[in-house]
Amino acid sequence: MQDLITEKEIQLLNAYWRASNYLSVGQIYLRDNPLLREPLRIEHVKRMLLGHWGTTPGQNFIYVHLNRVIRKYALNMFYISGPGHGGPAMVSQTYLEGTYSEVYPDISQDEAGLKKLFKQFSFPGGIPSHVSPECPGSLHEGGELGYSLSHAFGAVFDNPDLIAACVVGDGEAETGPLATAWHSNKFLNPVTDGVVLPILHLNGYKIANPTVLARIPEKELLALFEGYGWKPYLISGEDPLTMHREMAALLDKVVEEIKAIKERAATDEHAARPCWPMIILRTPKGWTGPKFVDGLPVEGTFRAHQVPLSDPAAHPEHLQQLETWLKSYRPEELFDDQGRLLPELLALAPAGERRMGANPHTNGGLLLRDLRLPDFCEYGLSVKERGTAGPGDTLVAGRFVRDVIRLNLESRNFRVFGPDETLSNKLDAVFEVTERQWEAETIATDMLLAKEGRVLEMLSEHQCEGWLEGYLLTGRHGLFNCYEAFIHIIDSMFNQHAKWLKVTAELSWRRPLASLNILLASHVWRQDHNGFTHQDPGFIDHVVNKKASVVRVYLPPDANCLLSVMDHCLRSRHYVNVMIAGKHPSPQWLSIEEATLHCTKGIGIWEWASNDEGQEPDVVMACAGDVPTLETLAAVSILRAVLPELKIRVVNVVDLMKLQAEHEHPHGLSNADFDALFTKDKPVIFAFHAYPWLIHRLTYKRTNHDNIHVRGYKEEGTITTPFDMTVLNEMDRFSLVQDVIDRLPQLGDRAAYLKQQMKDKLIEHRRYIRENGIDMPEIREWQWKGK
Repeated sequence: MQDLITEKEIQLLNAYWRASNYLSVGQIYLRDNPLLREPLRIEHVKRMLLGHWGTTPGQNFIYVHLNRVIRKYALNMFYISGPGHGGPAMVSQTYLEGTYSEVYPDISQDEAGLKKLFKQFSFPGGIPSHVSPECPGSLHEGGELGYSLSHAFGAVFDNPDLIAACVVGDGEAETGPLATAWHSNKFLNPVTDGVVLPILHLNGYKIANPTVLARIPEKELLALFEGYGWKPYLISGEDPLTMHREMAALLDKVVEEIKAIKERAATDEHAARPCWPMIILRTPKGWTGPKFVDGLPVEGTFRAHQVPLSDPAAHPEHLQQLETWLKSYRPEELFDDQGRLLPELLALAPAGERRMGANPHTNGGLLLRDLRLPDFCEYGLSVKERGTAGPGDTLVAGRFVRDVIRLNLESRNFRVFGPDETLSNKLDAVFEVTERQWEAETIATDMLLAKEGRVLEMLSEHQCEGWLEGYLLTGRHGLFNCYEAFIHIIDSMFNQHAKWLKVTAELSWRRPLASLNILLASHVWRQDHNGFTHQDPGFIDHVVNKKASVVRVYLPPDANCLLSVMDHCLRSRHYVNVMIAGKHPSPQWLSIEEATLHCTKGIGIWEWASNDEGQEPDVVMACAGDVPTLETLAAVSILRAVLPELKIRVVNVVDLMKLQAEHEHPHGLSNADFDALFTKDKPVIFAFHAYPWLIHRLTYKRTNHDNIHVRGYKEEGTITTPFDMTVLNEMDRFSLVQDVIDRLPQLGDRAAYLKQQMKDKLIEHRRYIRENGIDMPEIREWQWKGK
């Protein structure tokens, strides 16, 4: 056990904490007179007061004490601020330790720098009120709750010497993702992974209500976390000096326990799953702030959540209270004449990269190394005849992913994440070289579980996404596979990550990260056996709302195209790449060489399926997605057999963003190139994987938009046959043929019989599936008869 902390050290810690709180209050309120060198006047105060005080003093307290153990034990540690808008704390801390001024030299370590630091907070042209990308040391956006603990675990996977100190707010702890994330300890390998130290900060209130975990009996609270598999330590109080003593002693004990766990695991391969320590810290909300305002209690109540003194301009007594509050921290004892933190206090912060604001893991691009990738062409399917049946596109891609894992086993910088769907999504081959990482109990009938594995699965999309984001944010690579319908569960997490990428791309000191790669399988058109609940392709609509510089959407029509797309996505940086592919046996259209060329372009005419070369087409048949491509080509084969004089152009889209204009998306086609593909005035029948209106949204400014007629998912589904899914949504081959006929009145009577035949086929189809439970032989056995 290390030596006990001295009273002098306690006094210094308390002084550093006072400086932290002073800077935090200053950020919320002041735009001038940063050290109160003159009496506080209303013109020194911001006119619009924004920010959140309630969680801030507790977070400052935690950060100060983590600094102490980092120095004492030479720890490699960083800080995650889970409570919502706790920005003042982390900005204050990184400023005091010097990191902030290194990143932003104009925010200097003097009175002028303090003035800028204060003014910029929640101010036009400044920084947000939550922990944001602009703050060094941050890798977790504070604007949305629930994901801090998942990010922390993702960060420490494959980082055996790293400790993520994760502060969990008691309001945040009420969210579903956070409640699930406590189970991450069942997946952490104590030898090959790092450590997460959760610090549950109970200050009693959310915005306007008490928090659940702050209002249950202590016995129940401790039992809850013991049931989660943690070893909880509770520390509670409000007297600063007493709390400093107790927190210092407790952190020493916790660090010693963590060291002992790591040492035991390294020497005993049969050691039981560790019971990692965690801290439950109970302090008043708005600790050290005003106790009463306008006769109402503030400290220790929900009223401390945001800005306790909300309108000094209208209430002169608020201005006096604010000055008294600021002076209670005695800034004259903390800063010298130039406004610099006193040397004896500055010495309490760690040095160099041991400062939590300067830890390179929080700017993961600094640590990012390229993946070793095999040649994807070696995994391509031979396509001797167009439409040859393949074993399943994701099954083929799984062999490629298997060898990505194999080639990067030594560097330990690539993992596959998924909600218990890696096998279901036919990525079976990955388990030839790895297993699922799992630290909980195993029994004889279990399969593919090991204490160390490159696949992480838990039946929680939130958890898997959060783990992967933490893994990427700390400079590694990964792939998230999921059923298409249920990826919506992480909509808001995707939002925050996309925003993070957008903002960090604009910060010169932030380095690009590996892309967030999402593979969606078990998609809408092949969820006939699970029914309506599993049929939803709307995630694409959500994705394209984000900044064009960040998002990419790919719809490869076959396995060889999926290989090309996946290789591209794994090589890319600082994007969210969404790939949608089928897992069931399906036709293969392009050789690997053709697929590479087609995917590089992202969109193109399939000459072998068209018959308009050298002349204008009568109709353009466009498609995006594997099933839409199949139905389009089947419709083309019918039309060309019955109406051979009809000139048809087939356009396949792999990169959905090609449809946008070049000034709206980096991948977008120029108007001239778009018109060259889709013509300026011919009917375009577009079979699309998802909701039809997205195509209209992407193309509404194009010359020929009024002639684009989209068939896609119309929210019709049930347990039925694969082909009937397309019939229910009128994207089947027979409906597409009728659509062409309806758009070409010049065909006249020549097409009347064909249209009648198509209607008859649909009637025959319905009767057949209801009697036999499978699709008609001509559907199941259909093959492309062209070139």
